[in-house]
Amino acid sequence: MRVARRLVISGRVQGVGFRWFTSEAAQREGVTGWVRNLPDGRVEVRVAGDPEHLALFLERMREGPPASRITEIEEKELTPVPVWQGFEIDR
Repeated sequence: MRVARRLVISGRVQGVGFRWFTSEAAQREGVTGWVRNLPDGRVEVRVAGDPEHLALFLERMREGPPASRITEIEEKELTPVPVWQGFEIDR
């Protein structure tokens, strides 16, 4: 069973390697999707995978890379679950 989430992450998340951190975390946990910077300074992540791996990925998002500071993560379930191949960084 696969589930999917849309995350909008606030704080110091741009200019600190957050998108690359997210991509590495996704590959490590075996989830698929994409990440992009938003014009308002937040980062959007759309991700899908089995619940266990997605939970591990979300833990990593709460930590962020060393230079980041996460103040809030808005999380919304995505249905139907999209089918992505791999994980992409949208520039």
